[in-house]
Amino acid sequence: MGEMWAKPGSLVAGAMFLWVMFQQYTPHQFRSYIEKYSQKLVSFVYPYIQITFQEFSENRFRRSEAYVAIENYLSVDAPTRAKRLKAGVIKDSQSLVLSMDDREEVTEEFKGVKLWWASDKSPPKMQTFSFSPAADEKRYYKLTFHKNHREMIVGSYLNHVMKEGKAIEVKNRQRKLYTNNSRDTWYGYKKAVWSHVAFEHPARFETLAMEPKKKEEIVNDLTIFSRRKEYYSKIGKAWKRGYLLYGPPGTGKSTMIAAMANLLDYDIYDLELTSVKDNTELRKLLIDTRSKSIIVIEDIDCSLDLTGQRKKKEKEEDEESKDNPIPKKGKEDESKVTLSGLLNVIDGLWSTCGEERLIVFTTNYVEKLDPALIRRGRMDKHIELSYCCFEAFKVLAKNYLDLDSHLLFASIGRLLEETNMTPADVAEYLMPKTITDDPGTCLENLIQALGTAKEEARVKAEKEAKEKEEEEERVKAEKEAKEKEATAGEVKEKEMSDERVTENGLAAVKENGVVS
Repeated sequence: MGEMWAKPGSLVAGAMFLWVMFQQYTPHQFRSYIEKYSQKLVSFVYPYIQITFQEFSENRFRRSEAYVAIENYLSVDAPTRAKRLKAGVIKDSQSLVLSMDDREEVTEEFKGVKLWWASDKSPPKMQTFSFSPAADEKRYYKLTFHKNHREMIVGSYLNHVMKEGKAIEVKNRQRKLYTNNSRDTWYGYKKAVWSHVAFEHPARFETLAMEPKKKEEIVNDLTIFSRRKEYYSKIGKAWKRGYLLYGPPGTGKSTMIAAMANLLDYDIYDLELTSVKDNTELRKLLIDTRSKSIIVIEDIDCSLDLTGQRKKKEKEEDEESKDNPIPKKGKEDESKVTLSGLLNVIDGLWSTCGEERLIVFTTNYVEKLDPALIRRGRMDKHIELSYCCFEAFKVLAKNYLDLDSHLLFASIGRLLEETNMTPADVAEYLMPKTITDDPGTCLENLIQALGTAKEEARVKAEKEAKEKEEEEERVKAEKEAKEKEATAGEVKEKEMSDERVTENGLAAVKENGVVS
């Protein structure tokens, strides 16, 4: 038995030795020439074609979309066909998704054509000190099929794989809440323009405290937008829509954004403009956002000075710098994002870098915003979130106390018409503070708070009216004093004029010798 295996073993060892010698000592040009024609020779007897999909694209920092789509596509049937699997966590961090492990192969049949998918990885060609996984081991999927089916596989089959893989990714993905990083973290292997956490906000339109008609209008608008890809392409507009949410603090602007994301299953990018150095960085941030997302700039009136006041401010600072050549500390770190730069991002050429996105601005003082920033076409829909009305209160009562009706509802409805109280304040009074608090106690607390707020508003109004009356009286008194002063001045000037005339007359008579 040993002699039977010895001969093949020596042949294999000899072949390996010759191959190593060929690789080490054959000139590169000659070796490439031999490999080229040997592959052509093999193709005559090997009727299969192989397509490789690398995990990392050319920039070596972002995973290939094709690789991710294939990974998702194969994860559907991998548990039943593959022997070795690897698991990942998705959704609520409790669900698992299984995919093929490295160096595993599965077969598939598409329209009667048999093909093979293999998951593999190749070691680096040389040792490196890089911490990038793309520099260590290059993972890839390899698709093998008969050359007679090239046209169908390259065309319809791969399109089918990409479409299904992306749909599975959307279905399984954990939605994220992003925030922009400082410029210092933008470069290197661990570069990150955005940081994120899992988005798990429970807000829904059903639980929003606002008028039902307005709520229904917003839901319909969002739903229609998400289904109109072909329509936006037809009319020649980027597939995006702008929303301006404005109203007093505590009226639910941030909660509205969370409800939008939950309704459409979108990610949220919370853009902090004050940390963006200039317009170039703003464009880079936009490029790095994904489709099916909401780009949010909260308190846009406080984020940056985006109106003409900035030019005035810069002019004053330039005049001050002439007198004082010592620069102010931290001036170089101030954001230089301009109104034109922001407008170009949300409504210019750069706004087309991505699709199916909402751009949402929030503000407490809409009158402070530049009209060019909030015109239709940029902020397409303006939504006012005001003080709590009776319909909004009923939603809160259902959410917090599980009440559809109560004897105290009529009193609360009447007080809400006479008093301004935000939904956030109403919700705070409806929330039980102790174990013994029942719905009736919470409603009584709200009535008491509304009564107090009404009295405070009355006192404040009377005080403001009194101050206004005093101010009017003061202005009137000042005006009368000025008029008296002006009248007294005119009388005095007239008397002085009369005296001058009399003196001139006497002087003339004396000069003519009438007076002895």
